[in-house]
Amino acid sequence: MTEAEHGGEDAIELSILIPCLNEAETIAICVEKAKTFIAGAKVKSEVVVADNGSTDGSIELARAKGARVVPVAERGYGAALRAGIQAARGRYVIMGDGDDSYDFLHLDGFMTALRGGADLVVGNRFRGGIASGAMPFLHRYLGNPVLSLIGRILFGAPIGDFHCGLRGFNRERILALNLHTTGMEFASEMIIAAALRGYSFAEVPTTLAKDGRSRPPHLRTWHDGWRHLRFLLMFNPRWLFFYPGLLLIVLGFSGVVMLLPGPLMFDSLAFDSHSFLVAAMAILVGIQIISVGLIARRFATANGFLPISAQMSVVVEALTVERGLILAGVATTLGVAGMIWSLAKWAAVDFGPLESPAVTRVLVLSLTAIASGIQVAFTSFLLGILDIPLQRGTSASFNRKPPTD
Repeated sequence: MTEAEHGGEDAIELSILIPCLNEAETIAICVEKAKTFIAGAKVKSEVVVADNGSTDGSIELARAKGARVVPVAERGYGAALRAGIQAARGRYVIMGDGDDSYDFLHLDGFMTALRGGADLVVGNRFRGGIASGAMPFLHRYLGNPVLSLIGRILFGAPIGDFHCGLRGFNRERILALNLHTTGMEFASEMIIAAALRGYSFAEVPTTLAKDGRSRPPHLRTWHDGWRHLRFLLMFNPRWLFFYPGLLLIVLGFSGVVMLLPGPLMFDSLAFDSHSFLVAAMAILVGIQIISVGLIARRFATANGFLPISAQMSVVVEALTVERGLILAGVATTLGVAGMIWSLAKWAAVDFGPLESPAVTRVLVLSLTAIASGIQVAFTSFLLGILDIPLQRGTSASFNRKPPTD
């Protein structure tokens, strides 16, 4: 649906979207509350129930209360919401769970923020109030706060409750994000994708009541918590790959510099050849992690999962295949030179036992340089292959105007 289809006096301004999977105990009251809000707000609206395969009569109950039911064959919380957003007719969409835990009677704060120009408005249950028994202890004091903090650090999204299910948004702007997850991590993907593309945010204090179901919730604490954390990390290659890799390189290089002249002694604690080997391996592993990170970032950009940021544009232009091969050639040449020197020292003792710590250190460092050079060379070629879609302009359309990252 285009913006033009929203025009005219009869255009629907708001769609209240409720995902549903066997919510017969609560779906009718949720629809009724949404209808009550619509009547009081005097806004041209609709209530859409995105049904994910209910078999308990939820569909009939929702229709009886005046909701438009959208059947969704693909299973999953995210799949239901994506289909519901596609089917919605309103300029704005406010979504909320169908278990009667969110207050559909008081959505004025969401409408005010949306009409004020916010692209995404997210409820904050910690500011609005959480009823006794409404949220499990681990979710309230560990899972939600920690994951929300990680999300703010990694993506700079000004959201205090990443996983609040009550949120509103400009439908066209959210559709432009091309969200694709099907599970509970859809809530995180929406905020992350919006933050990466510079969307405007707003928060509304939201109350959370104990849900009205007699059955256990669909949410699985550890399984869904891990899926959220995994998603947060995968959408930020800097924190997943670059920072850990850079830390290993710095620590490894520092160890190599300090131990190259000889062992370090601290009372009875000695750092010698074995520590030097560990430091060299830290450099090599760090380079490998950053190489994988570059490949992952380029792949995600080429396939439209992540936008091309201003910083990434600079890196893409700097990391050409030729420059990578030059760097690889320098590292490999230095490594080969060090190996030749080490072999000469070994030959001087008729290839007998090599007891000189200096020779061992140079040999380890030379092998590290050669391995790193090979890694950089093949990474450069692979990055060049992944860069072909970007050069041809075949990446997703929202990547063609690089926002700040």
